[in-house]
Amino acid sequence: MKGFFRKYFPAVPLALVLGPVLFSHSCANTTTPPSGGPKDTIPPVLVELYPYPGAKNVPVHKTQLMFKFDEFVTVKDQQSIFLSPPMEKRPKFRLKGKAVIVSFENDLDSNRTYTLDVTNAIADNNEGNMFPGYTLAFSTGQHLDSMMITGTVQDCNTLMPLKGVTVMLYKDHADSAVFKHRPDAAGKTDDWGFFCLRNIQDTVYRLYAVKDDNNDNMYQAENNELIAFCDTLVRPVTVVNDSLPEIIKYLMTDTVACLARKSEFELNMFRETPSKQMIVNKERLGERTAYITFMAPYADIDSIWIKGVPAEKLITQFNLERDSLEIWVNDPGKQPDTLFLYVDYMKTDTLGALVPFTEEVKLAKPRQLGAAKSSSRDIKKEDTTAVFSVTSEPETIEQYGYVIEFKYPLVQSAFDSLVFRSVNPRQQEATEKYTFMQDSLNLRKYIVRPVSKLLPGYEYFLKIPHRKFMDINGFYNDSLEVKVSLPNDDKLSSMSLVLTNVRNKYIIDLLNEKRDKIIRSYTVDQDATLLFPYITAGKYSLRITEDLNRNGLVDTGNLLEHKQPEKVKFFKLQDGTSLIDIPEMTELEQTIDVGEMFK
Repeated sequence: MKGFFRKYFPAVPLALVLGPVLFSHSCANTTTPPSGGPKDTIPPVLVELYPYPGAKNVPVHKTQLMFKFDEFVTVKDQQSIFLSPPMEKRPKFRLKGKAVIVSFENDLDSNRTYTLDVTNAIADNNEGNMFPGYTLAFSTGQHLDSMMITGTVQDCNTLMPLKGVTVMLYKDHADSAVFKHRPDAAGKTDDWGFFCLRNIQDTVYRLYAVKDDNNDNMYQAENNELIAFCDTLVRPVTVVNDSLPEIIKYLMTDTVACLARKSEFELNMFRETPSKQMIVNKERLGERTAYITFMAPYADIDSIWIKGVPAEKLITQFNLERDSLEIWVNDPGKQPDTLFLYVDYMKTDTLGALVPFTEEVKLAKPRQLGAAKSSSRDIKKEDTTAVFSVTSEPETIEQYGYVIEFKYPLVQSAFDSLVFRSVNPRQQEATEKYTFMQDSLNLRKYIVRPVSKLLPGYEYFLKIPHRKFMDINGFYNDSLEVKVSLPNDDKLSSMSLVLTNVRNKYIIDLLNEKRDKIIRSYTVDQDATLLFPYITAGKYSLRITEDLNRNGLVDTGNLLEHKQPEKVKFFKLQDGTSLIDIPEMTELEQTIDVGEMFK
């Protein structure tokens, strides 16, 4: 067998590995110390394998696989030595000369096809140049499975590719399979979120992807692991061929080659909301303010009260997801060291059912509140005044207005006493009209908007007068005046987005190039023209999320309910790219047929 291996193996499969290296522009002698020559930039080259690719009847007991290279190497990441189908214990390795020897603690199964992938695992011993990778397929029986499937895994919100995700195939079609046992075939995604599960059986599978944080090759929902799943059963249609681009191990810097690979399935990863409902956290933040949080969203509360506090003195506010509840006692008097809060809500019992339950929550006063102020130097502003902040950004003042947020709920307000004035370029002053409203999701936040259109070159002043607002502590506000002007940089650009065929509710976000920051956001439920003014030159993305349940949130998915996360689409230009390059001093207009986009 060794003679056969030496004669035939290097000429065919290794050509795919050696090809890029043979035509490289330089090489390095890794057996002698550096002599001042060019830095070694060439990855290790695989020169010998055991067993040979596609070998059959490989022993199941004390199996050893050997990868020999043209230079001394090291294993950079043991987790990237990945066996499919995975075993209970991960493969072990040892270095022997220029070879990596892989072994297993337990016997392999008989009459089964295995693949061992060493992508992102091995580098040369001197410069750390990474070996592009290799997947060795072999069988412990007389038959070698020969089918394959490919796909891409991406984040459900940004649609960015996810690296290192475990993609799993199950012949067990039960919804619980991914929770209970390891898959029948598995693989890892590369830097581009791409996966290729090769040498698999020609049968019907369930397809999942899991961000396997504890490396047990199963899904642990209670650990908040990310999950993705295919809506339908899948069956491979492609036969493995080592010349296929999807099989070849490219350097991840080879963008053209990596993007040219055929992706049969697209999986969107999400984090499930917990299914068990219970109170998981509590904290008393001050003399008369506290909060509690629930494990799952949309907590169903029947009633809530504090021992010794009249019902009309209690102020509560849920967040949008209804998994966090803020609580205030509207009484300026001294409160007990411990508040006894009672929550009557639907809690998950030991059988997993929601049942009515009254829970006592003890809210102890923070230690720093128990210490008396020893001198006037210890007294802070929030100890005597109603603390608030005013936010107004020149780029967004027209859309969002002035945002006034108090630290504590108000019991007395006089928003008609605000003074809003403008100063034109000639220094002529005028009083401006405004509107105000309380934020629907935050009872401590108020929005003040100018009635008239703001003009460039003008200065706008909003003044909050002294002692016009009193919070639940009995404290009045200090006066504050905020100035804002529209941006006057003539290099700024703007974009008008014309949305047509809008049949549902959509969240429109303008994101930066990395998609990790929202520049502007709108919500629409009918055809509209959206203006994005004062944009600095750069590259941006337009994200459109379909808000099917019209709750203003981007809802996640649920595996057992076969519910995918709400659909997210990125606007693509005619060349297929999703980055909009906005130059300086430009007015752009873009029309999007939303109905066609989400059909």
